[in-house]
Amino acid sequence: MGSNNSSPSISKVGYRSQGSSLKLVKLCAIASVSILWTANGMMAADPVNSQYELKPLSLPGTTGPVALDYFAYDRSTGRLWVPASNTGSVDVIDEVTDAVSQVTGFQTGEVELRGRKIKLGPTAVSIGDGVVYIGNRGNSTLCVIDASSLERRECLQVAPASAGPAAAPDGVVYVGATRELWITTGAPPLGIASADKSIQVFDASERHHLKWKMRIPLDGSAEGYAVDNQQGRFYTNIEETGNTVAIDARTHKVVAKWSVGSHELQGLAVDNARGFLFVACGDHVVSLDLGHGGKISDSIATGPGLDNIDYSLDRKVLYAAASQAATLIIAEVDDLGKFHLMATVPTVKGARGVIAAKGETAYLIDPAEGRILKLITK
Repeated sequence: MGSNNSSPSISKVGYRSQGSSLKLVKLCAIASVSILWTANGMMAADPVNSQYELKPLSLPGTTGPVALDYFAYDRSTGRLWVPASNTGSVDVIDEVTDAVSQVTGFQTGEVELRGRKIKLGPTAVSIGDGVVYIGNRGNSTLCVIDASSLERRECLQVAPASAGPAAAPDGVVYVGATRELWITTGAPPLGIASADKSIQVFDASERHHLKWKMRIPLDGSAEGYAVDNQQGRFYTNIEETGNTVAIDARTHKVVAKWSVGSHELQGLAVDNARGFLFVACGDHVVSLDLGHGGKISDSIATGPGLDNIDYSLDRKVLYAAASQAATLIIAEVDDLGKFHLMATVPTVKGARGVIAAKGETAYLIDPAEGRILKLITK
């Protein structure tokens, strides 16, 4: 997703399907991987990439798997916002001290996913103008939290909870260019299409009060997103058609469509300064040159199990965590949109969402252990 530009860093990790079998992001087990533990409790990277460490940050009250999903980094406050779904809380981590605060009391509910009952609560977060917006898949609501005081404000019902995951919020993103909140619905990678195959738009001009505004019709279910507030563009993937589309944030119209040669599309990230769009395609990431009609500039292999990716505009660096390969790819992007591998950092099975923070710091989610992995340099 777009990071370190005019929009906050946003990433996602959650339930995914691979082929015909259901994968719950390895929530119940972690396979053995080559991770070295240092004396201070940090996971060290392999010798080739020994400049990096993964520091585990436990979420309060967790004793096992947590159904984690979209999380966000607020550059203005240096806080990481983590919807801890089935715990009924949103956890807020200070980037300097690693201290965790909690916003509690979110309603949870049993949601049926392919015949299985899963307990879910808050699952998506987006940083607004002095506020934070929370999407709750457990009861199909949007809630507003004051970004400074952490006080929870009003909650808005998006759909009846009985409508299930097809109508519940999936992705939630604040579009600063128009002061709107856009949400996607459904669980496309699990075969649960959006109930109305659209993006819902809410007026967020009164930051503590959301008003439903309109729907943007699509050819299918939206999966993943990136926002370029400078150009006024919203990018997403259409699950059923395998296309990536650009939507004008002001006219709410689809203005471009591309095929990147894959039907396993997940997250996106954007370099709004140089006009590159990065698309996660299951086991690799492609770079699209937006200034030349969306032509594919390059591709980089990551290993299987990608979900959302992120990009540091300051450093011109892409981050992509592959859950099945248990690795984090860090690659520099040059002025032609080509990737140059900087490091392959061992992670853990199931860690697939990544957020680029300030400097060389990044965050990943480890759902199986209910914790955050903080990437730092020695």
